[in-house]
Amino acid sequence: MKFPNKYLRNLRPYKLASHKIWAVKPEERPQVLKLDWNESTIPPSPLVRQRIEQCLAEPSFFNLYPTTYNEELLTLLSKYVELPIENVQYFGSSDVLHEYICKAFISVGDPVMILGPSYDNFRLTCQANGADVYFSNYREDFTFDKEQFENDILTREPAVVYICSPNNPTGNVHTKEYIEHLLQEYPDTLFLIDEAYYEFSGITAKDLVLKYDNILVTRTMSKAFGLANFRVGYLMASRDNVQFINKIRNPKNLSTFAQVAACAALNDTDYMWHYVDEVHKGMAYFYKESLKYAQYYTAHESHGNFILLKFPTQDEKMALHKYLADNNIFARDTTQSPLVQNCFRITIGTVEQMQRVINVISKFYNNK
Repeated sequence: MKFPNKYLRNLRPYKLASHKIWAVKPEERPQVLKLDWNESTIPPSPLVRQRIEQCLAEPSFFNLYPTTYNEELLTLLSKYVELPIENVQYFGSSDVLHEYICKAFISVGDPVMILGPSYDNFRLTCQANGADVYFSNYREDFTFDKEQFENDILTREPAVVYICSPNNPTGNVHTKEYIEHLLQEYPDTLFLIDEAYYEFSGITAKDLVLKYDNILVTRTMSKAFGLANFRVGYLMASRDNVQFINKIRNPKNLSTFAQVAACAALNDTDYMWHYVDEVHKGMAYFYKESLKYAQYYTAHESHGNFILLKFPTQDEKMALHKYLADNNIFARDTTQSPLVQNCFRITIGTVEQMQRVINVISKFYNNK
């Protein structure tokens, strides 16, 4: 085809996991444990439903564009992240925000470096815009090689470095102190810190946006807040960077449903933090139980709401992956890098949910 953007012609697409849940009848969905996309495994705060139902009662709700400046949402986000409003902006998902960042800060031919293996959609977004993408990878055991990483920065001289922290799918997290070291050491490089799973680690670099211009921090409300279907993300950055990206941001592209849901969830953060605590308990339980199967797979410690399981071979991986699916438990096959080709990632939910997973794993290996 001669019409597509030339950067798309040979582009490797972002590989989606199966989304079989939408082929399941609504009344049968409670039987399914969807642990492949790292969504919350429980519904969001009841306040979300209440606010949505109030919206539906407003006559003008359906035919008007959403507000382009939601002061309530910005104020709540500012309060939640403990930064001035001028340092925060909301978007229609962190994926969309990453697209804006590429448009605003990356030119055709610019080198972009990703600490990988990581969230592969960002790689796709950069390459679709003509950037040259390079990877600096974790070691084979998924530990971080600081010396190699910084040597790669010096070698590649990237315009942007993407660091997911906690990293999806390996679970690594990077301290605020280390991120600040990078900002000081490489002032001509823009560091994009993706904190989609911040709530589960409690470790953030967001305060650094008040001191440095070469950092952008992005987050989503799809994980801990349970709003995946509403597609709400937000940026934390210096005032100048927020204003710069606002030049190209479409302010009406976050629906009223999404804005209202986000406000409701932010008005009930206790509910969210209670769920995070449940996930921590579920993680501790699943990790401990997985040690019993160390002869079959290795569970890598994670700071997110997911855990990466590594198997000796792809066949062994796929055997358990299929058995879980046959028992209505969906996990994520990781294919974005040879480093994780023998792995799959599983979202962590409550202890009760993870007990169900372990029971199925136990049956699988006991029947071998």
